[in-house]
Amino acid sequence: MTHTSRKQNNTTAESDALPGPVSVLRHAREQLTELTGLAAESVSSFERTDGGWELEVEVLELARVPDTMSLLATYAVSLDPGGELTAYRRVRRYERGRADPHRTGG
Repeated sequence: MTHTSRKQNNTTAESDALPGPVSVLRHAREQLTELTGLAAESVSSFERTDGGWELEVEVLELARVPDTMSLLATYAVSLDPGGELTAYRRVRRYERGRADPHRTGG
């Protein structure tokens, strides 16, 4: 085996060891739910970075009737390259039925 072949095999093994985006999303939601005790409803932003992954996760903080009055929050979540949660913080809180005039896209 040549030096180049070994290097290619090592690169393939390293990329195989890292989780893919779907796996990272699932694990991030599970970790955030476990840490906060709140239900993660959806991921609204997801990006791979040099240091791992950055996500924004929508979380149900307080269920109300009618459901449009329930309080949701957006959490910024940082993950390492392996998908382990390294930090999170709440960046916004809002009622489900209200549109945010400062954000685009709905």
